[in-house]
Amino acid sequence: MSTEFDRATEAAEYIKSQYPAGFTTPKVAIICGTGLGGISTVLLPEGKVEIPYGQIPGFKQSTVQGHAGKLIVGYIGDNKVPVICMVGRLHSYEGYDIKDTVFPVRVFTVLGVPNLIATNAAGGLNKSFQVGDVMILDDHINMPGFAGLHPLKGPNDERFGTRFLPLSDGYDIELRAKVFQASDALGITRNIHEGTYVFVSGPTFESRAECRFLIAAGADAVGMSTVPEVIVAQHGGLKTLALSLITNVAVVEKPASGKDFGKAGTKSLDEGIASHQEVLEVGALASKDVEKIIEYVVNTL
Repeated sequence: MSTEFDRATEAAEYIKSQYPAGFTTPKVAIICGTGLGGISTVLLPEGKVEIPYGQIPGFKQSTVQGHAGKLIVGYIGDNKVPVICMVGRLHSYEGYDIKDTVFPVRVFTVLGVPNLIATNAAGGLNKSFQVGDVMILDDHINMPGFAGLHPLKGPNDERFGTRFLPLSDGYDIELRAKVFQASDALGITRNIHEGTYVFVSGPTFESRAECRFLIAAGADAVGMSTVPEVIVAQHGGLKTLALSLITNVAVVEKPASGKDFGKAGTKSLDEGIASHQEVLEVGALASKDVEKIIEYVVNTL
């Protein structure tokens, strides 16, 4: 019976068989979040190879709009840093087992990739955040993990990592510093924050009461991905940088009372409502700055 390590090794061997001539072990794996697939365009056209997820043993197919579902292998920057880029990720709300959603990161571990950059679209909970801001993750809250939906649940294979994994150092400070260096060097004026990301299962956007609860718990932004991948990256010894693009601001006010329905000045329940289309549109507008930042950071590695 094959183990998860065996399956990851099979996938890694297939990916290596598709490497362009002269390509070495990638220095960075990049995960493109919702609406951020344009990050893949910073790869140099020479020596770029695309591999659909469906061709890779053990990979599931992404089913969400804004997630193309392919790996791209190639180089970034003047220093031609070798990278492997996931254009589209997998989510448990698509019906996949959480271990399937992090399987690509297991494969990166087997490939020997030392760094992971994960991006996502997130809802802003911190009242100082605005649509279009970027948040660098410096910590997280794993809500599904509290209830037992955890990517490391089950037998532990020491070839990946230790059984009891600390996460207090989950977001590498040197990589976080490089984002601010990139912003300054590139003259980017977009607001860049650091904060705590809370992972929820989705696919529904959070209710008003849930948003207030998450704020009280210390979260600055909320989304439906990234944390399981970061955990597995940590398990495998990868240094991790994660960026959230704030694509909507959470509605936290209590809804209007039914007693006031129809009265002048009563706020509509639709005011500030989140939508997937909005996420994609904001991602398209802000992705250019995120692309520039990632290109700069990768080129320093």
